[in-house]
Amino acid sequence: MMQIPVVKKQLNGYVGFSNLPNQVHRKSIKKGFFFNLMVVGESGLGKSTLVNTLFNTSIYPAKVEVEPTVDTPKTVDIQAISADIEESGVKLKLTVIDTPGFGDFVNNEDSWRPILAAIESRFDSYLEQENRVNRKRIVDNRVHACLYFIAPTGHSLKPLDIEFMRRLHQRVNLIPVIAKSDTLTDEEIKLFKQRILDDIAANKIEIYKPQIYEGDDAETIDETKKILERIPFAIVGSTQEYEVNGKKVRGRKYPWGVIEVDNEDHCDFVKLRQMLIRTHMEELKEHTNQVLYEQYRTQKILSGGGPVIDGNPDPFAKLDEEKRAHEAKMAKMEQEMKLVFQQKVAEKEAKLKQSEEELYAKHREMKEQLERQRVELEARRKAIAEGRPTSPEQKKKKSGLFK
Repeated sequence: MMQIPVVKKQLNGYVGFSNLPNQVHRKSIKKGFFFNLMVVGESGLGKSTLVNTLFNTSIYPAKVEVEPTVDTPKTVDIQAISADIEESGVKLKLTVIDTPGFGDFVNNEDSWRPILAAIESRFDSYLEQENRVNRKRIVDNRVHACLYFIAPTGHSLKPLDIEFMRRLHQRVNLIPVIAKSDTLTDEEIKLFKQRILDDIAANKIEIYKPQIYEGDDAETIDETKKILERIPFAIVGSTQEYEVNGKKVRGRKYPWGVIEVDNEDHCDFVKLRQMLIRTHMEELKEHTNQVLYEQYRTQKILSGGGPVIDGNPDPFAKLDEEKRAHEAKMAKMEQEMKLVFQQKVAEKEAKLKQSEEELYAKHREMKEQLERQRVELEARRKAIAEGRPTSPEQKKKKSGLFK
């Protein structure tokens, strides 16, 4: 295609399109915002507490302790909680997707499968809405960010952590967080972070990192660099308030003092909240739409709507799927032919049975008629032998002779 040259022009006066950001701002305030956040991690790592701390409200209901029974599910469950929250006139529809059961079983080899299936099913739902004739009311339920909770072991990533992130890093914005970091010392946290980053790099896992753009001002660039330095985030979550130096702070109380959630010297919660909510929420959504979703959509179309394995269309899986579909179609046709054959046989049997009954009835009637004729002939034979009249005419003649 022919490239159209673009020439920069200097304005001679005020025009007004510098107010376009204000127009977008008014439109956004009117429509409101939405964000879909997934939290993944083993039980007891404080997922619900962190979400409530991030948004400073009770998104999660109070937990009820339930004793394990034989009916306890043996697979990872997917649960979604939605809440409409408002701050300074700005409305946000928040959806938190939780994954209870992850990492809690004896064999956690395939714990990632239900989570990956849930993320891809949301992609499929969005793709289906895009392909409709009427696309005015498209609901975006795609997962925009995934907080992956790492147990504070202080050593390195577990095989389950590596497998999960390796399987899902091309489907969702992965944000690794070290849960309950107050159980580690500052030196242990520093070493643990480096080991985590080394494992991530060795396994070629892509985690979400804020980008520094050319047009960013010095303050934004400096803030982004500070956020990048804190990844993976060592966080502490708590909604409890304590009084420290005459002011109320959120934190966790110990005999030696209080770990303050909102103190950057104590944990990375502030930087996590800064990136996730205050500065990069829209960027997370944009990256989901323009990169992750577009990759999945392209792979889905190239695979003919078939399965996508590790980010690539699997031709053997597609052949197997086509084979299964063909076998199912043949089995269905065979079943239909059997039903038709059985119906035809039943109809033929009914007609034969009806014809047989009619023949039997006709046979009985003819037999009864023959029996009557035989009886009648036998009676005439006896009458002839005895010299008696065998018919009404003979009887009349005989009676006329006697007169």
